[in-house]
Amino acid sequence: MTKKITLPLTDEVIKDLKAGDSVLITGTMLTGRDAAHKRLFELIEKGEQLPVDIKGEVIYYVGPAPAKPGHAVGPAGPTSSYRMDKYAPALLDRGLKAMIGKGKRSPEVVESMKKNGCVYFAAIGGAAALISRSIKSCETLAYEDLGTEAIYRFTVEDFPAIVAIDSEGRSVLVEK
Repeated sequence: MTKKITLPLTDEVIKDLKAGDSVLITGTMLTGRDAAHKRLFELIEKGEQLPVDIKGEVIYYVGPAPAKPGHAVGPAGPTSSYRMDKYAPALLDRGLKAMIGKGKRSPEVVESMKKNGCVYFAAIGGAAALISRSIKSCETLAYEDLGTEAIYRFTVEDFPAIVAIDSEGRSVLVEK
């Protein structure tokens, strides 16, 4: 059974999500990739204010392709999440509620998720054009100079994902 969830996520919804659950996500989320995460992390290290409020947010690891006429974005498939692992615990400690990407996460990220009551969703790699259909609008919020790696706010409807790691650290990701 697929669970329909609406953003922002509440602690109750997060606790109800279990590794392996299929979800359709509706609401608004942030986006960000390596370069944006590095900048956010550097601000946190300096004790400075972030350009976006991440408390209660979901961040999708994506660098969307340019939009064709009549579309909010072009193909928008997930980026490999491990590239954000160095930065994720600091963001989770500041209130980030969920991450969306592809692939495994480090033990440090999983421990931070458990500590902070967060969830990691996996989006399907290779389905960028399909995923982009669920993105209804796109607004640039910060770091426009990074192009596709800027921080955007997506409005999504029925964004398909799977709970890859739940708030208790259970995972569907295969260990090697």
